Amino acid sequence: MTDFASLLVPDRGQKARPIHLVDKNSFDGWVKKRPAEDRVLLEALRFDGKSPYAFAILPRGNEFEVVSAVKNIGDLSCWCLAALAEKLLEGSYKLSDGEPGKAALGWLLAQHRFDDYRSKKDPERGSRVLVSGEAAKIDEMVRLAKATALVRDLVNIPAADMGPADLEKAASDLAERSAAQLTVTGGEDLAEAYPLIAAVGRAATPERAPRLIELEWGKPDDPRIAIVGKGVCFDTGGLDLKQPAWMRIMKKDMGGAAHALALAQLIIEYRLPVRLHLLIPAVENAISGAAYRPGDIVRSRKGLTVEIDNTDAEGRLILADALAKACESEPQLIVDFATLTGAARTALGPDLPAAFANDDELAGELEAAAREVDDPLWRLPLWDAYDDNLKSDVADIVNAAPTPMAGAIYAALFLRRFVATDTPWAHLDTWAWREAKKPGRPKGGEALGLRAVFAMLERRYLQQ
Repeated sequence: MTDFASLLVPDRGQKARPIHLVDKNSFDGWVKKRPAEDRVLLEALRFDGKSPYAFAILPRGNEFEVVSAVKNIGDLSCWCLAALAEKLLEGSYKLSDGEPGKAALGWLLAQHRFDDYRSKKDPERGSRVLVSGEAAKIDEMVRLAKATALVRDLVNIPAADMGPADLEKAASDLAERSAAQLTVTGGEDLAEAYPLIAAVGRAATPERAPRLIELEWGKPDDPRIAIVGKGVCFDTGGLDLKQPAWMRIMKKDMGGAAHALALAQLIIEYRLPVRLHLLIPAVENAISGAAYRPGDIVRSRKGLTVEIDNTDAEGRLILADALAKACESEPQLIVDFATLTGAARTALGPDLPAAFANDDELAGELEAAAREVDDPLWRLPLWDAYDDNLKSDVADIVNAAPTPMAGAIYAALFLRRFVATDTPWAHLDTWAWREAKKPGRPKGGEALGLRAVFAMLERRYLQQ
């Protein structure tokens, strides 16, 4: 794991190369005050402050200064310094005016690498250290970077090395570090207590057997919250087999579990005054003679019977049993993360998690937190009029609606059946993946919605 703490350090007057930030509105005024040789160089480079992430090096004898364009100097984004952290020479740097704020996160994450499987590692490029006068912010940014990197790394690991047992190991490591209680239910006990989880995972080999992983942390008298993460370690689609193009990145289908583990880590590191209940149903949706079939009917933990319309709608099945278990402890709040539907991506693209909530106040808190920490999401409705399309002719409910439209909404409505009506609940249908590289954000596993949910929890419980 990258040592993020060494990349963001307090300002104690140490030597650091200046970084001048400009935007399209401030550049003309700034450049007029620069030495003539700077103005000539910037004109030759056609640097005008209008293209975010563009930067230029200003020579100073044997040293140099940096000028970098950002979109809005008055409201720095998380990623506006990321290109610099990827490309500058090693050494220490400091903003010439102001503090990095949340832009420090991009500086840190731009220097994280996932190269465990490369026979030749990337050449050592040295560290780029950012000096900050916001001492209170440093620890916060380091923790957020560690949590984001955890999501990325867990999702990027190939499915052969990230099965249900490996998710259990990740939860066990967190429990050991934090003196939390870990409970794992598998085998016959799983089939009896969590039949939907068992049904989805029963086609896998014994080494990749399904299980429900639970972690509890915190004081018993503190407000109880439940965090649930979809842990489908690989999704073939089951007997409703996916096309190869869709199956190619299905190692990421445990991205909800990765988000839930990272969020639990943040809650514990910040010691939020909550009683945390983390639940990860971990399975592989495989194919064998034991696979569950379209047309099967399975009784859920809650008692509702579910007719299987599509074996590729497996994520909502395992979440249903986990949500039912979470509700039994009467939590004050439930949040689940899941790489649940392609429909959410069709509607919102890869960057925006679809957020659903059965409580308007909770939805408003999530949306406000997302804007504040630059971790966007978009609320979609739990549209009651669609609920009838989940009716079954032979069971209480079907797991997929008989229409290609509104797939993300139908999935959320299915999950809602397993949440107590008086329990505030939010569901994030996230992609957990980045299709193309951006500054500070490599192609591959990605945390989307993690910081927004943590910021909401922090405001609810740490600042009350």
